[in-house]
Amino acid sequence: MRVIGLTGSIATGKSTCSQTLSSPPYSLPLIDADLLARKAVEPGTWGYRRIVATFGPTTPDLLLPASDPLCGGKEDGPNGKGRPLNRPALGRRVFGSSEERVRDRKRLNAIVHPAVRLYMARALLYYYLLGHWAVVLDIPLLFESGLDIFCSTVMVVAVSDPKIQMQRLRDRDPHLSAEDAENRVKSQVDVREKAARCEYRNNGKKNAGKGYVLYNDGGKEDLKLQIADVMVKIRSGSPRWWSFLLLVCPPLMATVASWEVLSNWWLRRKTRKERGEELAKTKM
Repeated sequence: MRVIGLTGSIATGKSTCSQTLSSPPYSLPLIDADLLARKAVEPGTWGYRRIVATFGPTTPDLLLPASDPLCGGKEDGPNGKGRPLNRPALGRRVFGSSEERVRDRKRLNAIVHPAVRLYMARALLYYYLLGHWAVVLDIPLLFESGLDIFCSTVMVVAVSDPKIQMQRLRDRDPHLSAEDAENRVKSQVDVREKAARCEYRNNGKKNAGKGYVLYNDGGKEDLKLQIADVMVKIRSGSPRWWSFLLLVCPPLMATVASWEVLSNWWLRRKTRKERGEELAKTKM
C-alpha cells in the first residue's frame, strides 16, 4: 500500500487537495491528522485531562463557558466529562514565535502527538487489510514531526508569494486579527522550505516520484489539474498486480515498507547536511 503524505502550510490549499484526493475519481482513504488531534482531546480523554492540568491554571478561558451551546448549559459539559476546550484561547497561548509560545506549543504537542500517531497506525492497518492501493496522510506538520520517513510519496501544496497565503488566511478566518494571522503563519516552517525539502526527497532524480510540489497561486481548477498530473505518475508506479502482491504477502509488505523508511531516513539526513539545520528544527 502506497502512503501519500500530504502537507503544506496554513491557507495554502491543502484542504482543497485532500478533498479532491478523497473524492471521485481518486476516492482515496484520507487520514486527517487535524481530525485525529480533535478526537485525542475530547472531554474525558487522557489528552484532555493533561491539557487542562498543564494549561488550565494559567489560562482562565481554556474551557468554553457553560453558557456556550456546545456545553449544553452544564458546568461539567454535555456528557458530564468536562466542558470542551476553547480552541481560540488555546491557539492564542501556543501560536507565535516567542520563546514562551514555542515552549508551550512543544508541551501541547507532547500531549497530543502520541495519541494521534496511535490513531494513524490503527487506520493504516485497517486500510491495508481492506486492500486499498494507497492512502493519504493529511499532516500539516509532516516534516516537523518526522513522519515523512513513513511516506512513499510526499505532496506539498505551496504558494510562491507569502502575501497570497496571508490574504487567504484573513479571508478564510475574518475573526483573526492581523497579528493573530501572522503568528499562525510564523508558527509553522515556511512553506517554501517545505517545498524544497519535498524536492530533495527525489535525490536529484527527475522521475524518482518521492516528492511533488503543487504551487497553488491560481484557482482551484489549476490546482486540480496539477493533482491529476501527479496522480497519473503515482499510479503508474503502483500497478494493481503489485498492490495485490503486497496484500497477500505481508512479509514482502513489511520488507518493502522497512526499506522505504530506511531510504527516506537517509535522504532526510542528507537534506539536513546539505541545507543546514534550519529544516531540522522542530517548530511544533
